[in-house]
Amino acid sequence: MQITRRVPHIRSFKASVITVFALFILANITNVPFFKAFAPTVTAKALAALDPNAPAVIPADVPTSGDAALDQIIFKTADKYGVDPRLVHAVILQESRYVVDAKSGVGAKGLMQLMPETAKRFGCTDLTDEQQNVEAGTKYLRFLLKHFDGDVSLALASYNAGEGNVEKYKGVPPFPETEKYVRNITANYGKTYHPVLSPEDAHVAFHLDADEAAAE
Repeated sequence: MQITRRVPHIRSFKASVITVFALFILANITNVPFFKAFAPTVTAKALAALDPNAPAVIPADVPTSGDAALDQIIFKTADKYGVDPRLVHAVILQESRYVVDAKSGVGAKGLMQLMPETAKRFGCTDLTDEQQNVEAGTKYLRFLLKHFDGDVSLALASYNAGEGNVEKYKGVPPFPETEKYVRNITANYGKTYHPVLSPEDAHVAFHLDADEAAAE
């Protein structure tokens, strides 16, 4: 008798499962979810992974140029080459105050004030192009940081006065302009050491995930 009483319940349960399964298949075919829980949740991180051209979510403690498009270029380029975007911002602020067509008396041009020879060395053919200028300048910074084992002061001194002068004086050259340059940027950046890591490891080390940075 007990088995007989349970049969309708078993049949009802099976029918419910079949019904839910059928509705699920129908929802996927028609692309209309019947439960909100089945609807895919698309995050900014997921979009960025699917589309490299999607805007990056920049952590709040990364400086801003005041131009959202330029901020994207700086952040994505720095992330691409494993350089802290905060350092790139500090260099650009000191070099050009974010003026795209800035020029110096000695011939340096653009946001990161690159000399034509240096620009060519790091693949920049148009110093007035924001993307090319930031990319070449960031690659040069990474090269210098690696050369000087992450010593920010020596890397900056080389960026300003040339690698030869830093080697010659075995440290920051005793040039007032270079000394002030290094002092201003290191004070703005707040660090004297920058680890040279793979882009993937640097992304984690520099807290470039907006969600993780907010949780810090």
